[in-house]
Amino acid sequence: MEVEKIFEVFLYAVPAIITGMVAYYFFKEHTKNEDGRRRFLLHKDMQMNALPIRLQAYERMALFLERITPSKLLIRVSPTSSNEESYESLIIANIEQEFEHNLSQQIYVSDDCWNIIVAAKNATIQLIRKAGLLEKTGTANKLREVILTEMMEKRAPSDAALSYIKKEVSDMW
Repeated sequence: MEVEKIFEVFLYAVPAIITGMVAYYFFKEHTKNEDGRRRFLLHKDMQMNALPIRLQAYERMALFLERITPSKLLIRVSPTSSNEESYESLIIANIEQEFEHNLSQQIYVSDDCWNIIVAAKNATIQLIRKAGLLEKTGTANKLREVILTEMMEKRAPSDAALSYIKKEVSDMW
């Protein structure tokens, strides 16, 4: 009789244990899905809030690249004297100042994009320095002419970086 009682309790307990295990599994899966959904919604909300800031950073970097394009830079920054070295220094200082003003934007753009922007800035400075080393430049106005002439023959370094920014922004959509 005692064995029958134990067997009967066991028969009642097995379905309860199975039901409990199934309920535990479903509850665990439901909790995991809810956590994933909350994380997704939070991530989506953060992206929606960060998107305007990122776009503004890309806009500022595009403006920076436009401002350091030699043809536009030379129009905006006129020589203060006829000394070629001082004008070269003034132009380079202007580029560096523009760059430092936009330095914080690097946290909003990709590393590749930032590296391309820095390379464009450095290439522009290098182009100005090379033009200053030529023998035919002796005055600030001659330096301007040499740089502008050189820019007619090839693309500005900032053009490639600007194209990359446009591509990266279009990939965001």
